[in-house]
Amino acid sequence: MKADAKKILDEAMQLEPATRAFIAEALLEGLDFEQDFEVSSSWSAEIQRRCEEIDRGTAKLVESDTVIAELRKKYT
Repeated sequence: MKADAKKILDEAMQLEPATRAFIAEALLEGLDFEQDFEVSSSWSAEIQRRCEEIDRGTAKLVESDTVIAELRKKYT
């Protein structure tokens, strides 16, 4: 990874989870895939609902380290 990309990533990781989610969404939308991925209408609606909750600030976001620790505790 180039130094400038690592610096941007390190700085982005210091942002609030909702801001990181917004940036991640924008970056993913900016990728130019050769073919679209098929998504069912129900999954598309769920994705839209979740994105709107994040944008409104009503979603409960959990740090990935917390989720991983809880999963390890549960399954080990």
